[in-house]
Amino acid sequence: MSDATSDDQAPETDPDRESGHYHLRLYVAGQTAKSLAALTNLKRFCEEHLSGHYDIEVIDLMKNPQLAAGDQILAIPTLVRRLPSPLKRIIGDLSNTEKVLVGLDIRPKADQP
Repeated sequence: MSDATSDDQAPETDPDRESGHYHLRLYVAGQTAKSLAALTNLKRFCEEHLSGHYDIEVIDLMKNPQLAAGDQILAIPTLVRRLPSPLKRIIGDLSNTEKVLVGLDIRPKADQP
């Protein structure tokens, strides 16, 4: 198994990982309680753990169902971490902070240097 990413950079030297910038996509289906909870939890999580180092793109599959195929979305809400590589997915309302930290490969602020 290779440690190289698709552009032949090792994950340790990935500029997005070094800069700490995260590009996150949240797939939802309308304004359901679960979708709204996922967005609220995601915003809270990002402010607590990624403050100033993230952007969130919300994709409503009720308006654009064809976009589900691009990130292979099978359930909603689903959070997709596009950057830094590798791509990661978390399904659910994102209420479990520990699950989100592990799923997105983010160290809690207390553990960061």
